[in-house]
Amino acid sequence: MLLLGPSIGTTVETLWAACARRLRGRYHVVGWDLPGHGRSDPAPAAFGVAGLARAVLDLADRIRPDSKFFYAGDSLGGAVGLELLLDAPERLESAVLLCTGAKIGSSEGWRERAETVRAEGMHTIMAGAIGRWFGPGFAQREPAVAGALLDALRTADPESYALACDALAAYDVRGRLGEITHPVLVVAGSEDKPTPPADGKLIADGVRDGRLVVLDDVGHLAPAERPEIVAALLDEHFGVPRARAEAGMAVRREVLGDDHVDRAIAATTPFTRDFQELITAYAWGEIWTRPGLDRRSRSMITLTALVALGHQEELAMHVRAARTNGLTDDEIKEVLLQTAIYCGVPAANTAFRIAQRVLATLDEGQP
Repeated sequence: MLLLGPSIGTTVETLWAACARRLRGRYHVVGWDLPGHGRSDPAPAAFGVAGLARAVLDLADRIRPDSKFFYAGDSLGGAVGLELLLDAPERLESAVLLCTGAKIGSSEGWRERAETVRAEGMHTIMAGAIGRWFGPGFAQREPAVAGALLDALRTADPESYALACDALAAYDVRGRLGEITHPVLVVAGSEDKPTPPADGKLIADGVRDGRLVVLDDVGHLAPAERPEIVAALLDEHFGVPRARAEAGMAVRREVLGDDHVDRAIAATTPFTRDFQELITAYAWGEIWTRPGLDRRSRSMITLTALVALGHQEELAMHVRAARTNGLTDDEIKEVLLQTAIYCGVPAANTAFRIAQRVLATLDEGQP
């Protein structure tokens, strides 16, 4: 089971539907709405982030009693995910936390917003929503998606929304992140104003097994802004049961490094997604995992092939990978000298120039 949580002011359907449709894993997907949002009744009393986490556990137990589940949540929904990881770790397999923080905004700011909404209604916060929620130009590129999200905000119950603001005002788990031992993927938007990437980095660095992915040109609602990328990240993190793809992704990360793979995933589009999956499953999952050659040998063969074919961008990447796989600078040099004879001096000359630049960068500690 995969439980999906919303941001304050949104509904799970408007925020997550497009992403959920793109998931490849065979999940039982269940979304929940905040009190007074979407299909949920208005809140009868204050609830707090911990109270929302207990309600999510009650929902999970009504569907699959005492079973473990995956969790993904955006903003306040991500805060609920942190509470679940802290207060009910035995119930979670792993979590993806999007556009969120261990402390979101300032307590004073949330109390002021709650007071404004209680006094004047939801229309008073509508004007700033586009700037708070979306990356540059998104509302113009995707007016239907942005309009549905803004409608959800407009029709939210004011008192319930204010109580959600109160919950965020009191919320702060920065001092407890080290207690979290589950694998946690943190997804941040480069243009997110309420929870900038630094907030996500704090979580990823603070938990014991965390990883941060920053999506370019994305604001505060990543599942709606980049549903195809978020779906791919969820599938990867939750380990979609495809043995070859899983093995391939593991080797790909070990050889190329998390930073490179995260950038490749973040840059995936619907047009390139199938190709990325093909490379992960077959190049990395079928060939690089075979027992007949060790990774050092495979790196030497790969470097030779790339020099011969003149694939310079890939060559730079695989020089880094060769270092990771245990080749010394002298061994890389010997491979390139061999290519000078069998692939041609001009090709080797270019390869030496690329390799020298990459190795120098690695020696300086740059990625």
